[in-house]
Amino acid sequence: MSNAEVRPPLPPFTRESAIEKVRLAEDGWNSRDPERVSRAYTLDTRWRNRAEFANNREEAKDFLTRKWAKELDYRLIKELWAFTDNRIAVRYAYEWHDDSGNWFRSYGNENWEFNEDGLMAHRFASINDMPIKEGERKFHWPLGRRPDEHPGLSDLGL
Repeated sequence: MSNAEVRPPLPPFTRESAIEKVRLAEDGWNSRDPERVSRAYTLDTRWRNRAEFANNREEAKDFLTRKWAKELDYRLIKELWAFTDNRIAVRYAYEWHDDSGNWFRSYGNENWEFNEDGLMAHRFASINDMPIKEGERKFHWPLGRRPDEHPGLSDLGL
């Protein structure tokens, strides 16, 4: 593997490095850039996202392209739940609307497993969508990275 495919922090994770890895993943997904995000995964990554499966990096990138074409004005917050040597569990919520202007807050949990170069080899996601009114939104930062001063999930009572 080339150095371009090393993604610190690397396992084994400490609490601090796991929190950093979660924030880097959140930042990537908030970019809504399928190419950028897909580079955090191994070439042979395996995903389950709801009832959809990806069996390599290219399928993951295609999934993300479809996702962000449907989930408009997407804003995500992730929070560390647990970690071990090369695994991290997160909980998260994201807000988005469809092309008819219907808003949703999607709640989920992910289990991640990393290779020695810090690339995600496995990603298992369970997600539930809750319709919300636009006035019930809690994620109001400009599109892109969540500002450091914006509350996290626990701070928001989510």
